[in-house]
Amino acid sequence: MEKAASFLSSLLGVGGGGSGGEELEPAATVRSILIYPIKSCRGISVPQAPITSTGFQWDRQWVVVNSKGRAYTQRVEPKLALVEVELPPEAFTEEWHPTPDSYLVVKAPGMDPLKIVLSTERPTVDDVSVWEWSGSAYDEGAEAAKWFSSYFGNPSRLVRFKEASEIRPTNPDYAQGYKIMFTDCFPFLIASQGSLDALNEILKEPVPMNRFRPNILVDGCDPYSEDLWKTMKINKLTFQGVKLCNRCKVPTINQENGIFGTEPTETLLTFRSDEVLRPSHKNKRQVYFGQNLVCRESLSSKGKGRIIRVGDPVYVFETFPSSNEAPA
Repeated sequence: MEKAASFLSSLLGVGGGGSGGEELEPAATVRSILIYPIKSCRGISVPQAPITSTGFQWDRQWVVVNSKGRAYTQRVEPKLALVEVELPPEAFTEEWHPTPDSYLVVKAPGMDPLKIVLSTERPTVDDVSVWEWSGSAYDEGAEAAKWFSSYFGNPSRLVRFKEASEIRPTNPDYAQGYKIMFTDCFPFLIASQGSLDALNEILKEPVPMNRFRPNILVDGCDPYSEDLWKTMKINKLTFQGVKLCNRCKVPTINQENGIFGTEPTETLLTFRSDEVLRPSHKNKRQVYFGQNLVCRESLSSKGKGRIIRVGDPVYVFETFPSSNEAPA
């Protein structure tokens, strides 16, 4: 008992022990890490990713806005699904800083590649809005505006979150004190390969995981077990499950062609709705897939080694009793 207590104390960071990990069986393994530099555009699969105060480095740091400064998402511009984004591989290492030759590269069907210099100082634009938040952002310039305006057929601009002056907090009802850039609600989204495999077993046509856009894809656990993970450790970092992820219509968009459908939401409604999973709560015809997370260490500006890697074991040592009792 003392050995187990010491191990859990080291995981929680309240004891004087080391990292632990040998005595507790991993619940899963990190299979993929996915970063989405431009909101609603295609993600980048990376072998490792540093954690910042707002989530993974580079995640949703940019967004495309219309002439009124309102963010585009796939919900209204499904062509975003076809936009590919590239960053230098070394950008996903700790303490890397852009050089004058470091670029964000954007590609889309029928368009020449767009290159955005990462180290250039940009002017500020006001009245940029994403859902409930509005503030200032860096404008990535006329060339980017022309590129996206041509692609969408409407006046558009690419802007970058202005960390120097702007703060976008998470919902304090679920995660007090945390902040994000242009992601929808929370810094991280976790999902499991087991959940997707179980879903695909009953779908007429299987769907890939890119429909659900997780940041952390894990494998080796039972389907939907990630729903109940309340506290977990990945590479000595403490992640907390704060809210089941209710899905909008983006999972019904084919990420290869940008075309809407009805699946997998139609099937998910039969067994992943709040009516089924959360019967004691008011039903809103929501469906759930994956869980939103925060990372405790992101609250501190100090410390190195805040990075997770593909292959890292996931240790779960606190769970919610049931989906009905998990926050959503």
